[in-house]
Amino acid sequence: MAIQVQIQALLAVGEGGAESTERGTMGSNIGPQMEVAKPAIFNGEVGRVGGFVIVCRLYLRMRMREATVEEQVQWVFSYVQGGSADIWKENVIEELETGEMEYEIVEEFLTSLKEKFGREEEESVKVAKLGKLEQGGKTMEEFMQEFKRAARGSGYEGRSLVEEFKREMNGVIQRKLMEAENQLGLIEQWYRRTTALDRNWRESRREEERLKGKKEQEGGAQKQEQRMIMPQPLVWQRRQILPQQATTGPALMKEVERTNTVVV
Repeated sequence: MAIQVQIQALLAVGEGGAESTERGTMGSNIGPQMEVAKPAIFNGEVGRVGGFVIVCRLYLRMRMREATVEEQVQWVFSYVQGGSADIWKENVIEELETGEMEYEIVEEFLTSLKEKFGREEEESVKVAKLGKLEQGGKTMEEFMQEFKRAARGSGYEGRSLVEEFKREMNGVIQRKLMEAENQLGLIEQWYRRTTALDRNWRESRREEERLKGKKEQEGGAQKQEQRMIMPQPLVWQRRQILPQQATTGPALMKEVERTNTVVV
């Protein structure tokens, strides 16, 4: 309870209380006029713990170097407020007061703070990445390896991991799984079954494409053959009589006959 009282005192006096602690514990080589940024309030929000720890570490080194570890920890706690950070802070304070936990240097405390909320941050990033995955044109083997990497450290496991895997695979494989009589349980079983289904489906597609190409090729050859054996156009001759033949005799007509070729 003593730690909580001291933290509340720091919060109550605000900047004045913090400044008094800093003036009393400041190293002799650091002038009081030096401006060092203080951290913003940290409430456990994802993505902020790294920056919070960096600012705290710098401030403690520059302005509270000679403070005790307990005072430094209390100072950091005064900027940890709200959200999920409050619950964590209460648990740590209780462990410190009962003697279950003790920090020899403030860096151990900052490391535990970063590990706690940094892990949650990493999980959030992993979950976001996992939600964007799609099999698309990748084979199931390729997609499965990508899914495993994204799922590692995401917090997904058991049924929730299976459902996420099902959601991101291709619709063709999903339908084939729904048609199967035996429902799967463990994620490893899903990996094996979907890999086999995907491989069979792709082999079937390749065979269909091969047969289609062969059929088109045979159809083209038949058309070419039909064009080659089409009958030739008929050619016959017709004799035209010139105008002067109307007044000439039969003998002269033979001499002036002209043959025209007509193509049908």
